[in-house]
Amino acid sequence: MTDRAGRFPVGLTIAVAISLAILIGLGSWQLQRLHWKEALLARVAALQAAPATSGEAALERMAAGADLDFARIRLTCPGLASAPYLELYSVREGKAGSRLISACRVVGGSYRSILVDRGFVRDDVSARPRVNVSDLAPVEVVGVLRVPEVGNRFSPANDVAANRWYVRDVPAMAQALKVDAPAPLFLMAETSSNPDWQALDPAPLPAEISNRHLEYALTWFGLAAALVGVYAAMLWRTRKS
Repeated sequence: MTDRAGRFPVGLTIAVAISLAILIGLGSWQLQRLHWKEALLARVAALQAAPATSGEAALERMAAGADLDFARIRLTCPGLASAPYLELYSVREGKAGSRLISACRVVGGSYRSILVDRGFVRDDVSARPRVNVSDLAPVEVVGVLRVPEVGNRFSPANDVAANRWYVRDVPAMAQALKVDAPAPLFLMAETSSNPDWQALDPAPLPAEISNRHLEYALTWFGLAAALVGVYAAMLWRTRKS
């Protein structure tokens, strides 16, 4: 009879090769994410130290196709302190609440409005800023332009009738606020539109952006190395049998 114990394990070798390719692929992908995250963190760090530029000029550059995600601008918005607002569900520092979204009308240029995230209000605060559409007092806003986050299949549907929003849908929000030609980015306010109302917390950037991609990459590569070690030990035992 043929000694089957000494045969080369073809099926197992194929399975190990496929698993090894997957593990190395995941590790390589995490390294790519690491480079992307490091570039993002460098951009955010530069942004935090950069002076704000003209909002009107930035909007024109945006209309021409410039990537202005994370750009810091200064824009004057008539009546922002008492403008109508939408409530976007949010969580900040473990507290549930809403971010107040209003429209800033822009005179001239390709865009006639931009949505402004005025800041965060905790759910345990029932008060809200007064709304007076006839108040056109100018409010200068310094903030960061951000590409709106795309919802996924788990995101609740926006409830327009109840003014309860879960996804930053620029066209739908602009329609609800009765403005047209909105810019595709949000202006995340750093300065308060209502400095006399402390419950409103302008918070455009996360205090800390997680960057654990190197850790994840080392984990995947470590699993790949362990798999190779186990496979080599199995082959050695098989050949000794």
